Parts: sequence; C-alpha cells; structure tokens
Amino acid sequence: MTNIDQQRDSAADSQAAAQMPATASPAAWGNAAPLGLAAFAVTTFILSMVNTGVVNVGAEPVAFGVAFMYGGVAQLIAGVICFRNGNTFNGVLFSTYGAFWLSLFAIAQYFLKSVPPDQVGHALGLFLYAFGIVTIMLLLASFRTNVVVVAALTVLAAALFALGAGQYSATSGLIKAGGWLGLAAAALAMYLAAAEVCEFTYGRAVLPVGPLAKK
Repeated sequence: MTNIDQQRDSAADSQAAAQMPATASPAAWGNAAPLGLAAFAVTTFILSMVNTGVVNVGAEPVAFGVAFMYGGVAQLIAGVICFRNGNTFNGVLFSTYGAFWLSLFAIAQYFLKSVPPDQVGHALGLFLYAFGIVTIMLLLASFRTNVVVVAALTVLAAALFALGAGQYSATSGLIKAGGWLGLAAAALAMYLAAAEVCEFTYGRAVLPVGPLAKK
C-alpha cells in the first residue's frame, strides 16, 4: 500500500469517527457521606436521650421508627453510593451502621420476645459488644481520614462497650454513661455532616476537621 493510500484510509477513518455519536459519560454521583452522617447522628441522638434518662423510656418506640428508616435505610443507601464512588471506608462505615440500626429495630420488634426474660440483657449486651468490636476495626482504619472521624469512632466504641456492659450486667449507671457518650458521638457525626455539606455548597472548607492524610 502506498503512502497516498494510507493517508486516504487514515482520513476516512477519522471522518467516520467524527460522525459517530459521542458516548455519554456516566452521570456523576454526589457525596453521600453527609446523608450517612446525619442519619447516624439523628438516630443516635434520639436513642441516647432515652438511655441517659433525659427523655422517658416511653419515647423509645419513636427511636426505633427513626432507626428503621433514617438510621437504617438511609445509611445503607449512603453506603452503596460511597462504594459506587470508590470510597471503601465510607461504604463499609455507613453500611455497617445502617445494618446496625436495622438489626436493632428487628431485634426489638420481632426477636427479643423469643429470648428468655433473664437473658434479654445478655442478648443485647452481646449485640452491642459485637458492633463495638467492628467499631474498633473501623477506628484502626480511620487514622488517614481526619481528627473528627477518629474522635467520633473512639467515643462511639466507648459508648457501645459501656451500653453492652450495662445491658449485660443490668447496671443502669453504665447505660446512662453509654447514653452520654452516644450524645457526644452524635454531635461529632452531625458536625462532620455539616462540614461536608458546607464544603460542597461553598466550594471550600468552612468547618475544620483536621485532615490526617499527607497530601
């Protein structure tokens, strides 16, 4: 084939490529972390207010309703979006606590009545201990995120173990302590949610979170 033929073929290929419709790029997905953080914060706040004794235990069904839709379903959605965006840490984080709230709802509404009355505290304590261990795993993976995430997971782990010990030993003081720690974790989570939403809407960091990863 001569150079002229090659040039002619190359030009034809270029013209054909130019006439082909452009492939649409996949739609960008937003940052789901503020949704997951807010869902966790609101649900934890309501249940922790009951655990501290500030709100009467009669309000507990409201906490479980919120745990199902906002703490559970909304966090699972946030986790799936984070996985889709390639953020494994946030995907595991929000999916884990979304499943935590859905599991707590299911236990309280459907399964706890099948547990012997003298073993209810042990069953709830086991549940809380298990998620406390998962929280420590997430804490170990969080030291390249930011200071607020590390603080929130540290306080949350302490809250889960305090609540687990309180349920297991039927010690109201530990349950109240876990409730206060839960309020602190909820406040940190809401602060993170506000920081991420503000960063998106203002196009810059507004609330400091103390990044730990080296750039």
